[in-house]
Amino acid sequence: MAAALECEKLCVGYAGVRVVHDVDLTVEPGEVVALFGPNGAGKTTTLHALSGLLRSQSGAVRICGQRVRGGRPHLAARSGLAFVPDDRSLFYGLTTRQNLRLAAGRRNTQSALDQVLEYFPALRDLLGRRAGLLSGGEQQMLAVGRALGMRPKVLMVDEMSMGLAPIVVQRLLPVVRRIADELGTAVLLVEQHVDLALEVADRAYVLDRGRVAIAGRAEELRNRRDLLRASYMGELAYEQLEASTGRPAAAANGGGRNA
Repeated sequence: MAAALECEKLCVGYAGVRVVHDVDLTVEPGEVVALFGPNGAGKTTTLHALSGLLRSQSGAVRICGQRVRGGRPHLAARSGLAFVPDDRSLFYGLTTRQNLRLAAGRRNTQSALDQVLEYFPALRDLLGRRAGLLSGGEQQMLAVGRALGMRPKVLMVDEMSMGLAPIVVQRLLPVVRRIADELGTAVLLVEQHVDLALEVADRAYVLDRGRVAIAGRAEELRNRRDLLRASYMGELAYEQLEASTGRPAAAANGGGRNA
């Protein structure tokens, strides 16, 4: 069976300058995959390319086995991908209910609403409130709920924790795990709270300067804090890690391929 989301040798840039280099990445149905890396590593650029918001310089993106052209986000959405950007992109002048109805489109609106409220019951008492008056955590629930209302095969979330207290993130990330487990949705999330994300993820990739430096099972990465720290600290840390282990850092987990 085809992966829910897959990219091969993905290269992306701006104004001819390459930012993402030869990234290979897969997310299977019902799987949660985290994407980590320091600021400027290319995480958001990768998500924008996968969602069709950016046209790639080379490489291929497939959603459920169907190749999707870059620069045409409506085709990615039509193929089953929903993307929650880091700014949430809500209609702040509309109510919670209206935001959710827009996402449902022509689908059974009540059924879609009931499903969202099952995962985010706190929104039930906020259906008549404008999105701009919600707290940051409530807005994030609405943003993910709106994406869920599209009944996606692939859900991508960029920095769910942006501007939120860690205790709020601790409540939200397990919901993403439930969505994957119960609906079979493939989830790819960029998250700065590495420890919290690894608790709900099956696998993770770490980007460093636009390349996949590490890829492996979440459990393995939880036990290799030295490797994760090195990936955030740059080339010198990599050299020190390689000297201490006697092998290339990326090779510590299969040369950057899935473990």
